[in-house]
Amino acid sequence: MNDELEDQPSRSFREYWTIVRRRGWWILLPSFACWVVIWGGSWLLPNAYQSEALILVEQQKVPDQYVVPNVTVNLQDRLQSMTQQILGRTRLQATINRFGLYPRHHGLFSMLKSKDPVDQMRNDIKIELVESPAHPGELSAFKISYSARSPELAKKVNGDLTSLFIEENVKAQKQLSENTTAFLENELTDARAKMEEQEAKVAAFKEQHVGGLPSQQESNVQILAGVQSQLQNTQHALDAAKQQKLYLESLLQQYEAVQANLGNGYLAMSPETLNKELTDLRVRLALLRSQFTDDHPEVISVKGQIDRLKKQIEDEIATDDAAAKNFDSLDPTKRATVPTELPDLPPGSPTPMIQVQSQLKANRLEIRNDEQHQKDLEAQIVAYQARLNSAPQTEQALAEVSRGYEESKSNYDSLLQKQLQSQLATSLEQRQQGEQFRVVDPPSLPDKPVAQNHFLISLGGLVLGIAVGIGLVSFLEVTDARISEEKDLEGLVSARVLVAIPRLSTPREDHLHWVVMWAKLGATAAMVFFIVLGNLYAYYKG
Repeated sequence: MNDELEDQPSRSFREYWTIVRRRGWWILLPSFACWVVIWGGSWLLPNAYQSEALILVEQQKVPDQYVVPNVTVNLQDRLQSMTQQILGRTRLQATINRFGLYPRHHGLFSMLKSKDPVDQMRNDIKIELVESPAHPGELSAFKISYSARSPELAKKVNGDLTSLFIEENVKAQKQLSENTTAFLENELTDARAKMEEQEAKVAAFKEQHVGGLPSQQESNVQILAGVQSQLQNTQHALDAAKQQKLYLESLLQQYEAVQANLGNGYLAMSPETLNKELTDLRVRLALLRSQFTDDHPEVISVKGQIDRLKKQIEDEIATDDAAAKNFDSLDPTKRATVPTELPDLPPGSPTPMIQVQSQLKANRLEIRNDEQHQKDLEAQIVAYQARLNSAPQTEQALAEVSRGYEESKSNYDSLLQKQLQSQLATSLEQRQQGEQFRVVDPPSLPDKPVAQNHFLISLGGLVLGIAVGIGLVSFLEVTDARISEEKDLEGLVSARVLVAIPRLSTPREDHLHWVVMWAKLGATAAMVFFIVLGNLYAYYKG
């Protein structure tokens, strides 16, 4: 039989409408009952009002080209860090105690709420990032929301949370900036110590190789050229002194030879010999002038010898004239005892031989000094040539020593610049001129609860009731084996229906039928009225 029922064709809309009319109360009563229970229960649940505040992230007031910020944490990371600080148990517990939040519930409501008030408050706090309208993808603000059992309480607590975020941002920005500056100061101290160490190494190297540094190479070349020029002049002076020595030694030998022939008496040189010596001195003076200037010591010495020789010639001539006069005035018997070649010299004047010996002694001393000076100059030339030859190796060694100093100095200068910029940024943060949080929309006073949403709960209860009613009707129709229409009978018997007898009722039954029908209509209208009125009330109350 069940197979036959399953093989029956699907019912039409008229048949469904007939079922609804026949079993309408099975749909209406469960729908109204479920709605009433759920609608009434929703008003027993506590409401939750949500207060919102919008905080804008303001950039620093001084342009970046003047002060570069030393804190570059983006808004999302900064909010995450501040949220962990603010939503810590200590701060939230202080806020809970200050506002008397989350009192303990008893009975059935204690099962619906978390036992930890801190966890409840964390669940009621929401932080939402807001993108900049002018720069999509860039975060420029954030929104703080808090839900409480009353609008005033939600606004107060949200205001407290907003103040905590602003204060924590100022504190965190200042702390990060000061930490950055302190870190750079420590690094700068280490860099200064390393630079001074490298500087000491460079100074020690320069002190060890003083005179042979690459920067002194040009001066060494100039000094070497000057020393070589002095050596050349000294050699010329030494050659001239040696020539003079030969001349004085030859002249001294002549004096000694004449003195040996005449004994220990005074030998008067003839004017011809003096003139010849004067001519030799003039020739030597011309030779010296071709090599040196008039201020040269050798030229001055020869000039002095010429002047003295001229004076000596004049004195010899005067002496000869005086001797001749004296000789003519002597008695002829005494003229033979007077040496004809010994002049009558003035008292105290040195003999020519003594003058030559004195000049020869001075000449030998001059030669010895020139030779020592020549050795000194040659030693200096060797030393400067050695410096110039070792200049490439010294330059390479200095470059290796200086490389560490230059790197240390460059690192120190870079850190010094960063440290100065960080100090400016820290000063900016301390004066609260850097990046700050500004409240654009203060915590709002909500006018409707965000939970419970009584209108949605009411509609949900109504839908649930209708679903329960339809389910009951469907169950009754499937389990009911009664035949309601001629179509149902045709599927059970093979014979055709010839006559259908309508329902016959008495006047009393008809009257009762109309009374019941109007009662049902009134009850239905009342239930629909209460459902509509309850939904409107829930809609306006939220």
